[in-house]
Amino acid sequence: MGKDDFFFRHIAQTSPAPLHIQAVSARGVYIRDEQGREYLDMVAGISVNNLGHGHPAVIEAVRQQAERHLHLMVYGEFGQVPQSEYARALAEMLPPALSTVYFVTSGSEAIEGALKTARRYTGRYEIVTFRNAYHGSTMGSMSVMGSDRYTRAYRPLVPGVRVLPFNDLSRLEEITPRTACVLVEPVQGEAGVIPPAPGFLETLRKRCDETGALLLFDEVQTGFGRTGRLFAFQKYGVVPDILILAKALGGGLPLGAFISSPEIMRSLSHHPPLGHITTFGGHPLSCAAGLAAFRELIRSDVMNEVEQKAELVRKKMQHPLIQEVRNSGLLFAIDLPNGETAEKVVRRALEKGAISDWFLFREEAFRISPPLTITESELEKGCDIFLETLEEIRIGK
Repeated sequence: MGKDDFFFRHIAQTSPAPLHIQAVSARGVYIRDEQGREYLDMVAGISVNNLGHGHPAVIEAVRQQAERHLHLMVYGEFGQVPQSEYARALAEMLPPALSTVYFVTSGSEAIEGALKTARRYTGRYEIVTFRNAYHGSTMGSMSVMGSDRYTRAYRPLVPGVRVLPFNDLSRLEEITPRTACVLVEPVQGEAGVIPPAPGFLETLRKRCDETGALLLFDEVQTGFGRTGRLFAFQKYGVVPDILILAKALGGGLPLGAFISSPEIMRSLSHHPPLGHITTFGGHPLSCAAGLAAFRELIRSDVMNEVEQKAELVRKKMQHPLIQEVRNSGLLFAIDLPNGETAEKVVRRALEKGAISDWFLFREEAFRISPPLTITESELEKGCDIFLETLEEIRIGK
């Protein structure tokens, strides 16, 4: 029995037909399989590996931390250097109102913690979210998903959620003094990379201020240089009350966080205490890896190159089958005529050596979100594979 058989027999599957290669190693922008074949990673593990795979600074930080200690105690009881240093480093790059970090294990858990914090701090019940938003797959985070395609089988969901259309300023009056918080992606990811309309986030911020609702930004996909700025909220000039991070936060290891002011975060520690608890949140290996990646991101010029590389993709990705190209930095959605075509492109491009993926709520699009460290020649190579694939589909080859 081969390893492929083990994968399908013993690993719980998430879909009937996963994008399956038997990966054995990864360096830079390439993943290698058992036969030694290289695949150009054009999605960075879905915006996780922003500095590519196996970055030397990250590997060395993990090695050093593994020699010091692994898990010591549940989160929040012992001071641990990697946690404290990473929290300080993040706070130094954020506005003063975002200075207190709660580390967790994933984006879904970060969403859960942020929603609990908002309800606890405001004493209110209602949560406002937006259509075609994705915030995770746990019961609470799934309840604020802006689509019923993936939720209807699990109803009843957590009550008190109001779903509004994204970018529709006329509906923001539905945020009221009953609203505990508004949860929004500054750039919608799984909807197919939908940037905010001019004035939308600013008006949303104003409405939250008027009603006393907290504004929560889900930057799980858009953080750490993906949009060309360290965080997308900096690109759009609107500061949230709670910032939610994961994916690239851990430098390739599992890590999530929600960040707010000391006043708001204090609501989790009093009357009663232990408002949110986690065993492995802020694991020292994950924090060491994330801190190393964060420092390298800040030190390097990689964020300054994002817009130039994005423009290269925009110029390259032109083909009769391409209906629209949308992006924010190096987060791209390429719209095709239908979902069948998009599925063919992703699967055939994989056969040709380029990894892509779909979007949950836009079946006619495929994703390009490579490591930010990708070179222009590597970007061109990936785009050429996609264009070659599109042409073969167009001519029926």
